[in-house]
Amino acid sequence: MNLFVNDIPVRILKPGQVADEGHVNSSIDARNESITKAKLIYHVLVKNAGLYELGQVLDLIDTKVPTSLLSLIISVDNYDAAKLLLRQRFKVVKAAGGLVRKKDRFLMIYRMKKWDLPKGKKESNERYRQTAVREVEEECNVKVKLGRKVCTTWHTYTMNKNAMLKKTRWYVMDVVDDSRMKPSIEEDIEELRWMTQKEVYHALDNSYKSIRFVFEEYYRKAEKIPS
Repeated sequence: MNLFVNDIPVRILKPGQVADEGHVNSSIDARNESITKAKLIYHVLVKNAGLYELGQVLDLIDTKVPTSLLSLIISVDNYDAAKLLLRQRFKVVKAAGGLVRKKDRFLMIYRMKKWDLPKGKKESNERYRQTAVREVEEECNVKVKLGRKVCTTWHTYTMNKNAMLKKTRWYVMDVVDDSRMKPSIEEDIEELRWMTQKEVYHALDNSYKSIRFVFEEYYRKAEKIPS
């Protein structure tokens, strides 16, 4: 599971999954040592975590207080129970969005003073793919052709003092018609812009970690597709 808590990437591993420790500065064995905020510095791996330790970590990082933690990998004993814990702690919102291409450019939106990708909440009678297309077309006033799924992200936020967990499925799309493209003011979108790969790279400095992750997954999977 690719979770983002307080915009910190938190990857939850199933039993048997192995973390790439080349991207880890320190590790904590939850069976033998306590987890404290002082130990959560830079890129951290937590091994052998139970539900108590998972909840403890979430409490430590789900705060507005500045943290030195850049990313976290947690290996849990029971993956299904871990997902259930998250659903109990947060109200889950389902959503879908698109990484829209126009030849070698990508469509970015500027909303809430951040560069983002178009996305929105899933309606009860929709499939995720339908939601992704509808939201992109409504927010940007473009016509698109749906492609493959890129990834799923989960990120936390607060709404009306309620802890929310948004599950978003992301899809590649190709623009069909952008002749009437305009930002949806109702959705607080200030600007739409087609960006080159280099421009996206710079825009991600003023974006969210989850959006950076979507692009990383897109390029990672693109390298595996035979030309």
